Amino acid sequence: MISRFVGSTVLVLAIGVSMASPVTVRAQNADKPVIIAAPTISVTEEQLSPLTTVSHGISLYGDLKYGPDFHHFDYVNPDAPKGGTLVQSSIVAFDTLNPFTLKGTAAAGLGLIYDSLMVSSADEPSSLYGLIARSIEYPDDRSFVIFHLDPRARFHDGTDISAEDVVFSFNILIEKGSPYYRQYYAQVDKVEAIDDLTVRFDFKPGNNREMPMIIAELAIMPKHYWDGRDFSKTTFDAPVGSGAYKIESFEAGRRITYARVKDYWAADLPVNRGSNNYDAIRYDTYLDLDVQRQAFFAGEYLTRSEHSSREWNTAYNTPAIQSGEIKKEFLADYLPNGMQAYVFNTRKAKFADIRVREALQYAFDFEWLNRAMFYGAYKRNVSYFANSELAATGLPEGEELGILQGFKSQLPPELFTQPPQLPNFDAPNGRREALRHSIKLLQEAGWELRDQQLVNSKTGEPFVFELIIRQPGLEKIALVLKARLRQLGVTLEIRLIDTGQWVNRIQAYDFDMTTFWWQQSLSPGNEQRIFWSSAAADQPGSRNFAGVRSPVIDELIDLVVDADNRESLVQRVRALDRVLQWGFYVIPQYYLGGERMAYWDVFGRPDTVPLKGTSIMTWWIDPEKSRQLKKGGY
Repeated sequence: MISRFVGSTVLVLAIGVSMASPVTVRAQNADKPVIIAAPTISVTEEQLSPLTTVSHGISLYGDLKYGPDFHHFDYVNPDAPKGGTLVQSSIVAFDTLNPFTLKGTAAAGLGLIYDSLMVSSADEPSSLYGLIARSIEYPDDRSFVIFHLDPRARFHDGTDISAEDVVFSFNILIEKGSPYYRQYYAQVDKVEAIDDLTVRFDFKPGNNREMPMIIAELAIMPKHYWDGRDFSKTTFDAPVGSGAYKIESFEAGRRITYARVKDYWAADLPVNRGSNNYDAIRYDTYLDLDVQRQAFFAGEYLTRSEHSSREWNTAYNTPAIQSGEIKKEFLADYLPNGMQAYVFNTRKAKFADIRVREALQYAFDFEWLNRAMFYGAYKRNVSYFANSELAATGLPEGEELGILQGFKSQLPPELFTQPPQLPNFDAPNGRREALRHSIKLLQEAGWELRDQQLVNSKTGEPFVFELIIRQPGLEKIALVLKARLRQLGVTLEIRLIDTGQWVNRIQAYDFDMTTFWWQQSLSPGNEQRIFWSSAAADQPGSRNFAGVRSPVIDELIDLVVDADNRESLVQRVRALDRVLQWGFYVIPQYYLGGERMAYWDVFGRPDTVPLKGTSIMTWWIDPEKSRQLKKGGY
């Protein structure tokens, strides 16, 4: 009980006392008794608990693996030596040092110069730990998030990183950055700097558990640097950054070198310990893939991911590999492989009909390609979340089935009775059956064969379309597709263009068909809106290259974003995956389930490979190996 005197009257606050038991209080003057009914204030432990959670990290579901006092991630070597030069290759002839806008082609590696509020761990599906933000604060419903910045955080020019810089970074991306950011951060209602080291983001109504984590990965830029500069333009002025590396030198379109910041304030934070081990990182540009590969064999750069099965099996038989100076290995990963595919632009009239898209999908002879050109290395990519538990397989059941039944009238009936599948040309009469199925669908859609040419039944217009690609090695594969389409009377024209032209055309949706790879994470969320939502279909800078416009898919994306536990997320993603598959928006290609990597033997690397796969940023240059091979900067 707590009592206070106010004048001659005694006020009594009784905590946990029933209203049925009044408290009688008699003042010193017995002639003036005061009878006061004590109010009941029922207090439970839950009500006394903090209204928000304040933590060193945040996860989408469940507990964090690493506690507040963790020293380093398990998949790094905290004692890795610092030094040497990592030389990489790029196919990007860059013309800007600003990676945040649609204008120009940004240099490779620019992400190295920017830190975010928090960073993800590679051995958890969806967890972040503090970097610029020392801690994160949020309520149970995650309707807002507050970041408490580390007072030691500073930019490359020594200026302290403040809450105003965080507000500026968010606002400048929304106002002048790529439209991608407006879509990605669309759920943010308000951002404000509470004080120099505290910034708050409020979110729009809705159950969106991922939003605090999306904001936590915001790249932080200095407000004072961009004052007076036009953020929307291309630039060759090296920007002031916040990360472990800064731009040291560059030759426009040819190479760029990043130097490790010697007095980097966050070098010994747990999230950085054992990473960022190179004194310098350089990217050299090669516009020809064969020249690029030969430059690697000559030791001009140190690591190479090989995307050609043929080259992996035939070209890597050089003296350096035979002597062991170059190591060659397949590094498996445990991530969804996403969807690599030929993409229909459904904004084009000839691809607006789902029957046409399904018919052309049946013209891709994966089995022959895999056997004749890929050395049997690949698996067919049926799902948009292949190589993971998120992929829709078999028939829908459980929560997934319940979700899909809610849209039954808007979905093809086959979705509920047939598992997702693609044609198998190797099956008995497989090629004949696939082509027969395609012709039937095309006829139903208003196309017919005349003199071995597929034409529109009403207008006589021939079925001709263009595939734009940017890598010469993809031409051979496309020629196989062209031959199969020719059997249907369809003419495919293949055009190889440079990367800059390709980027400009797909961002403007100025194409019939192209190739693209939508990469996915273990915890899909808001990015699905950028990939598949109706709102993104005509938004420049989105990744909805196929032009998907489906109310069902829009609602399924909302369900994915709103999932409040892992099992529900898996079921909802499977429902989305299944509907995407039955929309026939792409011709799925194939996936590898890992990375073919060759590297000069100058590296040391951690023993542990995390859930999300190995990262070159946790490797280091071994001084002795570097001196022996005279590569790597020692």
